[in-house]
Amino acid sequence: MGLLTGLILLPLAPVRGVAWLGEQVLDLATQEEYNPAETYQQLADLEEAREAGDISAEECAAAEEALVARLMRARGEMRGIPEADSD
Repeated sequence: MGLLTGLILLPLAPVRGVAWLGEQVLDLATQEEYNPAETYQQLADLEEAREAGDISAEECAAAEEALVARLMRARGEMRGIPEADSD
């Protein structure tokens, strides 16, 4: 980048910084969402809560279904399979 270009684009530096920060937050959220270890831990915690009587079997089944769906999406993302539209 030349000196002139740098000076012209200087006012846009805060915008580029905010855009970069947004990309970093999105990457981190995506990594957390698709982290299989975290999902497996949540499944184990859910089972413990059901066994302890903290939640009902129906609540447990619904939460397990959501976690398994998230795990399947994560595996699809790792394989490069686009998520199917669910209308």
